[in-house]
Amino acid sequence: MRPSRRLTTRSASRFSTTSPRSGSCSPTSSRTRSSAICKKLYGDLWTWAGRYRTRDLNLGVDPARIAVELRGSLDNIRYRWEHTDDWTPRELGIAVHAETVRFHGFVDGNGRSTRLLADLVLLAAQDAEAIAETYDWRIDKKAYIALLREYDLTRDPKPLAAFVPVRRLDDVENG
Repeated sequence: MRPSRRLTTRSASRFSTTSPRSGSCSPTSSRTRSSAICKKLYGDLWTWAGRYRTRDLNLGVDPARIAVELRGSLDNIRYRWEHTDDWTPRELGIAVHAETVRFHGFVDGNGRSTRLLADLVLLAAQDAEAIAETYDWRIDKKAYIALLREYDLTRDPKPLAAFVPVRRLDDVENG
């Protein structure tokens, strides 16, 4: 495995928590960072912010399976990232985003939380020397949803990653 394919502990800690089992940073610890992000974003508004939903919806997985299935899915993505060379950092962030959207873990705030998580993963996976990029989420919603549905069928993040543009972080800060 090439060291550059590994998310460093420092960069991974931007979007992960310490695993109680191993004490190491993992983007798929027992309580995923997506729930921490949702709680941070909405904790002042909703008492249930960051908690996985408990009712069945017409989308997402069974509420009792959210934490287990999300962890397994994100572990698979991390393993693929660390052991293959077929995804770019941009595609990795989109894969994490699409997977967390697919699970629809929260009562509300799923979209904003998963978009933020995608940006954090993208930032953590980029070369330290490069100018950082984040996704530009101002996109056509119908096309975006169609590509999310395609991802659900194929688990291929490439079409969605090609659709969602990125912006250099210095451009975002200056304009």
